[in-house]
Amino acid sequence: MRKKLVKTYHCIRSIKCKANPLIKDKDSSSMKGLAEMLNPQEPMYKLANETDWDDLAKEFSKYYVDFGRPSHPTRLMVSLLLLKQLFNIGDEKVVEQWTHNPYWQYFSGQSRFQWKAPCDASDLVHFRKRIGKEGVRKIFELSVRLHKREAVEEREVVVDTTVQDKNITFPTDTKLYRKITEQCVKIAKTEGIGIRRSYVRTIKRLIFAQRGRGHPRGHNKAVSATKKLGTIAGRLVRELQRKLSSERLKSYAEIFGIFNRVLDQQRSDKDKIYSLHEPDVYCIAKGKDHKKYEFGTKVSIAMTKESCVIVSAMNFEENRYDGHTLPGVLEDITTVVGKRPEVAVVDQGYRGAHHIGETEVVSAKTLRGAKNGYQKRKTRERLRRRAAIEPVIGHLKSEFRLVRNYLKGALGDHINVLLAASAYNINKWLRMAKDFILPIIEKTNLAPNIIIIFPRCTF
Repeated sequence: MRKKLVKTYHCIRSIKCKANPLIKDKDSSSMKGLAEMLNPQEPMYKLANETDWDDLAKEFSKYYVDFGRPSHPTRLMVSLLLLKQLFNIGDEKVVEQWTHNPYWQYFSGQSRFQWKAPCDASDLVHFRKRIGKEGVRKIFELSVRLHKREAVEEREVVVDTTVQDKNITFPTDTKLYRKITEQCVKIAKTEGIGIRRSYVRTIKRLIFAQRGRGHPRGHNKAVSATKKLGTIAGRLVRELQRKLSSERLKSYAEIFGIFNRVLDQQRSDKDKIYSLHEPDVYCIAKGKDHKKYEFGTKVSIAMTKESCVIVSAMNFEENRYDGHTLPGVLEDITTVVGKRPEVAVVDQGYRGAHHIGETEVVSAKTLRGAKNGYQKRKTRERLRRRAAIEPVIGHLKSEFRLVRNYLKGALGDHINVLLAASAYNINKWLRMAKDFILPIIEKTNLAPNIIIIFPRCTF
């Protein structure tokens, strides 16, 4: 009886496989891979074949050693970073959605559809720290090479600056003093040190007094409570410094240095600390009604004037005047593109020199100094085209994670800017590929399995 049932099962299985060619045995070697399953005319499919992954793997080989646990492929990790920026999602989401999208898997170098997650979300954090600013810059240069003809042939660039907000709350003395107190109590518990008071109930009462700061009757009470919070914070810091051993005090030297700077800084001081976990953040006055101040770092973006390809994305660890950032930006463009731009079109925030090396700097002041009608007309056209960088910066912020930086430290600032610019260039390439291929398919009625071969980066 059992043999008859097994024979019947195999007969039904063979009938199903003949009736539906998609149903196949798990051990069948004739199952199609991703390259045969997917549409070769999809822009993501084309991008996977267009990208020079071998060169990138060769560049990243210096960050790895030949012994120890095998690492994830370089192509997989780089593609996950780019997909995260392209679709404006977090580390956890990109790892989760990777298992649902076959085009993402093909872009990452997989030959078969995978059901398991490619890696843990924390692996992306370790990979960013491993490659650092220099490695992410290689990814940015790779995105520029996709538009190599447009980036090299254009002689003029448009440059502007913006602010990359850090993931911190609006800083106030009350918040900083409270955090110092809480961290001091936490350090005392960790080191097993007995302190005279923890001030838990006192701090709660002083924080409650801040609610009346905007009212005339409660303003003085709130100011007095803030001073009391500063006194308590300083008292705990000094007590810990007395009771900690010399060896343990050295391990906390950086933290206590930040605490003392916060307690000593005054309203009119420069280089103040606005966040305990992000001490490198500085305040940038925007002068706009809806947002007068921004807390983060200054970013300079340079793009080609006609094709709008980003050829430079730089983060500055100090608040420089816009005109002082331009020489470094021009040198960065020369390194990335291999050619120095002849003209840099800027706004009035770059007032200063009219020439930097061999590059002419064009601004509204250049229009006032024009000698004839031709020069005025040419300058006006350039200045009108300068406004094209404003929506580009808007796209970087709203679509490619530049509006708020969630990566930690000064290294995270550099990485986030370069990855956002890389995602913008790649997204531009994808749109151009889609606009170029689809009309040809519709007009010529080509079969979907026919691959259109076109010269590199010419649309």
